[in-house]
Amino acid sequence: MAKTRTFPTHIDITAPARDHLIAVLNQQLADTFDLQSHVKQAHWNIKGPQFIALHELFDDLAENLEGHVDTIAERAVALGGFALGTARMAATATRIPEYPSDITDGMQHVAALVDRYAQVGASTRKAIGMADEIGDADTADLFTQVSRDLDKYLWFLEAHLQG
Repeated sequence: MAKTRTFPTHIDITAPARDHLIAVLNQQLADTFDLQSHVKQAHWNIKGPQFIALHELFDDLAENLEGHVDTIAERAVALGGFALGTARMAATATRIPEYPSDITDGMQHVAALVDRYAQVGASTRKAIGMADEIGDADTADLFTQVSRDLDKYLWFLEAHLQG
C-alpha cells in the first residue's frame, strides 16, 4: 500500500512507527472490510434446509465485522493517517481470494467463509505481533479483540462442518 499523507499527533509513537502501524491498519481494514462483504454475499445467496439458521448467523458475523472495520479505520486516523476504506480501495488492497459467485448451498458457503476467516485471523495475529514489537499496546489490543472475535466466529462456522 502506498504511503499517504499523515498529520501530526501528540501520541508518543515515533512518526516512522506510526507510518508502519497505519499501513498495517489499512491492510487489515481492507481484508476485514472485504471479509464483511463475503459474509453478506453468503447471507444474500444461501439456499437449503439450514437457510434461516445460517442466514441469521451470517448477519451476526457481518454486524460484528462492521464494528471492527470502524474501529480499525478510526485507529489509523487517530495515529495521524488516512483510513483507506472505500469498497474500491478494499478491493484493490485485499489479500482474500474472490468469493465464489456461483454457490448457494449452505455448507459450501460455510466452507468458503471458514477459509476466509482463518486467513484474516492469521494476518490479524501477525498484526498483533507487529504492534507489540513497536510498543503500541493500544493497536495490539485492538487487533487482539478482532482476533478473538474472528476465532470465535470461525469456531461457529467450523462447528457446522464437524460432526
